[in-house]
Amino acid sequence: MRQLSKIQSILFIIGGVLMVIGVGCFVFMVQQLVMCWVFLAGAVLFATMQLLQVYEGKELTVRRLKRIMNLADILFVVAGIVMADTAYANAGHSFFRELFANQETYISILYNKWVVLLLIAAILEVYTAHRIDHELSKKNIKE
Repeated sequence: MRQLSKIQSILFIIGGVLMVIGVGCFVFMVQQLVMCWVFLAGAVLFATMQLLQVYEGKELTVRRLKRIMNLADILFVVAGIVMADTAYANAGHSFFRELFANQETYISILYNKWVVLLLIAAILEVYTAHRIDHELSKKNIKE
């Protein structure tokens, strides 16, 4: 795996911290209209820095795991968008409400589903991070 530069590593950590702060404050209902954007900014920063960390080797397992990690990054960003929609739906200004036939359909399909997306992304992220580290150390690959 290509290592991130010092600035990229700092941005990566800042993105992760913003995600944790954003979701924590959102769950405890502290400034939800602001914290959804904090989470989304952190998710975009985290995902961007992780996408910059490419694997240029030949190991098929690591390449597959890296693609799964990229999927988790996309899910983090989509979770942030759905979180913002949920926050603004609570305030009466949903982004996606007009796309559904009625309020019940919107609530059953999209409202508060950011939690599911975040859970799936977090599980994939933890799994792939540990497996990639294991595969690279097993093969003694230090790229």
